[in-house]
Amino acid sequence: MNLPNKITLFRVFMIPIFLVFMLIPDMPYGRYIAGAIFIVAALSDLLDGYIARKHNLVTNFGKFMDPLADKLLVCSALICFVELGLLPAWIVIIIISREFIISGFRLIASDNGIVIAASWWGKLKTNVQMIMSVMLIINLDNAVMNILEQITIYLAVALTIISLVDYMVKNKSVLIEKH
Repeated sequence: MNLPNKITLFRVFMIPIFLVFMLIPDMPYGRYIAGAIFIVAALSDLLDGYIARKHNLVTNFGKFMDPLADKLLVCSALICFVELGLLPAWIVIIIISREFIISGFRLIASDNGIVIAASWWGKLKTNVQMIMSVMLIINLDNAVMNILEQITIYLAVALTIISLVDYMVKNKSVLIEKH
C-alpha cells in the first residue's frame, strides 16, 4: 500500500464525512465544511496522480481505485444536489450515465489490450463538474452567483455530452468486433 494508494483511500473515506455535512439540515457551517472536504478530496486526486507518476508508484490497485474514487465523490455530490433541490434529476442522470458508458467502454478496450487515456475534453469536463459542485455545495445565494451556477451547470452538461461523443468517435474501433 504505497502513498498514492493511501491518498486515494483517504478520498474514499472522506465521502461519508462529506455526506454528513451536506445532508444534515441546519448544521452550523455544514455546507462550508462540506465544501472544504470536497475541495480537499478533489485536490487529493491531483496529488496522488502526481506522486504515482513522479515516483513510478503506479499500481493496478491505483489504476482501478483512483477513477472509482473520483466517480464516487462526484456522484455522491450530484445525488445530494438532487436531494437538496439544487439540480434537476435529468442533469444528474446524463452525467452519471456518461460515467457508466465510459467505464464500460474502457473495460471492453482493456479486455482487448487497449488503454483509453483521458482526453482533453474529459479533463475539461471533470474540472467544470468540480467547479460546479463546489459552487452548488457552498450555494452563495445571490443574483450573480445564481447566474454563474446556471452557466456552469449547463456547461458541465454540454462538456459531459461532448466528451462522451469524443470518446466514442475516437475509439469506435473498440466496439467493432473483429472476426
